Amino acid sequence: MSDRGGLRRLGPDDMAAAALVHRTAFDARLPRLAGLHTAAEDHAYWSGALAVSCEIWGFQHGGALVGVIAFRENWIEQLYVLPQWQGRGIGSQLLQRAKSDNCELGLWTFQCNVLARRFYEAHGFRAIEETDGAGNEEREPDVLYRWWRLPSSPSP
Repeated sequence: MSDRGGLRRLGPDDMAAAALVHRTAFDARLPRLAGLHTAAEDHAYWSGALAVSCEIWGFQHGGALVGVIAFRENWIEQLYVLPQWQGRGIGSQLLQRAKSDNCELGLWTFQCNVLARRFYEAHGFRAIEETDGAGNEEREPDVLYRWWRLPSSPSP
């Protein structure tokens, strides 16, 4: 990783750092679900399934990765910012990167993750379905969010 800060597309050499951002942020916000996967499992997920199916972007500061997003057409698979870096616009920049390539986006988050829900709703996402969690590996009630780009107004 270079010492430059800001947003950049991540490559194979960045997947361990991306997995660490994911796990650190996930465990901090959802401590009762902490330890669901090992570091090796997280790395395999990021360097395998996500790297094959998604564009992965990161935000770095001082050479350290502090936020990540993995998205594909019309869908956000993962978006995490280290807790100590939240509230500084990093998640917004990552989200804008995905929005710039899509006219609509969907994602799942847990119902209990109030901060994530507020973040997505502040960025124009709307909750369209809630589940009891039976369909996810954590067995945690979740909510499906959707965002649509508003059509541009015609110029006068």
